[in-house]
Amino acid sequence: MMIGRTAEKQKLLKANSSEYSQFVTVYGRRRVGKTFFVRETFDYKFTFEHSGLAKTGMKGQLENWQSSMKYHGHKVSRPKTWIEAFNQLKDLILASHKKKKVIFIDEMPWMDTPRSGFIGALEGFWNGWASARKDVTLIVCGSATSWIINKLIKNQAGLRGRVTTKIPILPFTLAECEQYVSRAKLGMQRSQIAECAMVMGGIPYYWSFLDREKSLAQNIDDLFFNETGELYGEYDELFSSLFKHPEPYIKIIELLGSKKVGMTREEIITGGISDNGKLTDLLKDLEQCGFIRKYAAYGYDSNHAIFQLIDSYTLFYHKFIKENLKKDERFWSHSIGKPVYSSWCGLAFERLCLLHVNQIKQALGITGIVSGICSWRVEKNNELPGAQIDLILDRDDNVIDLCEIKFTRERFLVTGEYHEKLLNKRARFLEVAPKSKGVHMILISAQDVVRNAYIDEFQKIISLDALFAPYITV
Repeated sequence: MMIGRTAEKQKLLKANSSEYSQFVTVYGRRRVGKTFFVRETFDYKFTFEHSGLAKTGMKGQLENWQSSMKYHGHKVSRPKTWIEAFNQLKDLILASHKKKKVIFIDEMPWMDTPRSGFIGALEGFWNGWASARKDVTLIVCGSATSWIINKLIKNQAGLRGRVTTKIPILPFTLAECEQYVSRAKLGMQRSQIAECAMVMGGIPYYWSFLDREKSLAQNIDDLFFNETGELYGEYDELFSSLFKHPEPYIKIIELLGSKKVGMTREEIITGGISDNGKLTDLLKDLEQCGFIRKYAAYGYDSNHAIFQLIDSYTLFYHKFIKENLKKDERFWSHSIGKPVYSSWCGLAFERLCLLHVNQIKQALGITGIVSGICSWRVEKNNELPGAQIDLILDRDDNVIDLCEIKFTRERFLVTGEYHEKLLNKRARFLEVAPKSKGVHMILISAQDVVRNAYIDEFQKIISLDALFAPYITV
């Protein structure tokens, strides 16, 4: 049974019930559950289902197409071109007696091999035939999100404007992770679910390997640090499956993985990534695939945008898996409680909060209020120390929320030293804040908070439980 995806399912079924033929794209990060979503929605029943093959040339792709045709009872010879292949699909559709012919083509980006003429053949099939009918629902799926967006959704040639329904499949929220944990009877409390999400993100495929007989620490060791673990080599497979030439993408990821606050485009170039005319496209691809986010720095225009690594698993890889130089199969368990673990927890929890901004706004009661999301930092000067705020909500109701994000394993205590830092942050931000807006300090804490004389500096305290709340749109 499928967890979540309620709105996405309704959207897909609505497209299928349309009076006219529909061209649907379903896209999202590798392992996020796109194929499962489509199959569950249609109860695994399709007029035709096919999946492209990774790292396979045109001949192999067409042989695979022939096999899919035969599976669906349409015995054909191996097509020599994609035009011939799509003509075979037309014949299969014409032979079907179903009221609506649901065609599901998975991993389509892999089918578009160099000089294969695939896009032109797809264009001819849809523009010249399927779109003129009323009984075809074409569902195209793929992990290479940038390909789906650039070649189909934003196509500037024959397929321009032809996609009728776009369905992005996002990683699970904490609320959905909790549903999965409950259904799988993993016996995890919310603090453990959050920590697991800090490692794996909300990627259902990764969660499916959790063994209910083991602790979270044992599971992480076995999956990621043991050479026989199911996710031991996931990092290399992740990028090679998404990009035909993954090397430049990996270089950018490695650079951003070394900077907590992210980097501007100029800083990325200074860091060793050449700007050969392709950097903008590389960054856009990584953003569209959900690995990085592009956000504004408070007080600056879009030319000073910051790029930040946001994918939880990728961050975990660079902070832990990559650093396991001695191939310790219990590296995670041996790291718990050490400074490297504490440092990672703080950073990973910040990323988890950034992925749940909707829940944070909901806890603040500002879901219906337009608010910009940005960050801010200022360097130290001769008189005052520097300051940094990773999450700022600049609201249209004349309030600016400065969010402090804190991960601790025990109850969080606002000490006198931290209180001084807090006052400095607020004072330095007020130097640049509009005089017409109020400035509120917000605390987002992974644990309960000790009530003392300093806690009143915060207008609102948001608990971990708030991040688990289902998001209700207005």
